[in-house]
Amino acid sequence: MEAYMTSPVVKSFLAGSLSGTCSTILFQPLDLVKTRIQSYSIGGNKSGMITVIVNILKNERVSGLWKGMTPSLTRTVPGIGVYFSSMHWLRTTFGSKDPSPMESVMIGAFARSISGVSMLPFTVVKTRFESGQFNYQSVTHAIFAIYRAEGSRGLYSGLAATLLRDAPFSGIYLMFYTQAKKTVKESTLLQGYSSLPTLHFACGLVAGCSASVVTQPADVIKTHMQINPGKFSKIPHVVLYVYSKEGLAGFLRGIVPRTVRRTLMAALAWTVYESAMQQFGLK
Repeated sequence: MEAYMTSPVVKSFLAGSLSGTCSTILFQPLDLVKTRIQSYSIGGNKSGMITVIVNILKNERVSGLWKGMTPSLTRTVPGIGVYFSSMHWLRTTFGSKDPSPMESVMIGAFARSISGVSMLPFTVVKTRFESGQFNYQSVTHAIFAIYRAEGSRGLYSGLAATLLRDAPFSGIYLMFYTQAKKTVKESTLLQGYSSLPTLHFACGLVAGCSASVVTQPADVIKTHMQINPGKFSKIPHVVLYVYSKEGLAGFLRGIVPRTVRRTLMAALAWTVYESAMQQFGLK
């Protein structure tokens, strides 16, 4: 048991889970607002970010901004743990000491695919909780209700769109993050480790912003498919619907809160992860 707990993969899982807990709690309101903006557009409501926030505060009070926190933690905490541990295993097993941009893209995308598939039922539950259109009593109740009404297909609705969003995001993010860290010569520009968290956070901001913008259309598609799986069973159906209603601009709905959240969340997660891995004695 002791050998198992000291495994590098287990340590990277624990470090990732810790980083996921911190970032999820802090940035849940932005994810909620993003989901509401995208879900409202299905009914023809084109409310902006400020309008959505005001409506939530008016009808659900401040605590309403953290609606869906439990399913978010249920999905994100182990999900980020699986992502980081998978990435650590891939890096140490197949990676090189000086990864190329393409190597970083492949490792990041594959690790996120493992995490995305394993956590997708909780992603569906989280999205529906945040939309405000369902009255599930708990995560467990939601899973059983979805399974009874829609079968396993309902729990894995939006799988292709989720992978289309998350795999490129993580691949692009890891590439930008790795290259940004290479650009800044830590040994010559920094004194000791006291400034490393700042460096990691800054690199994370650049990487997160770039990856979020590129994968925004896939996020819109994923939200539609998970909230209305009966109406949108295939990606082309969503693409045609969104384009017919709002044109290309429809694929950018929710881009501001999503970009801010994903950028800050990823930057914080990587900063906490890197610090935790240092404490564990791992790179």
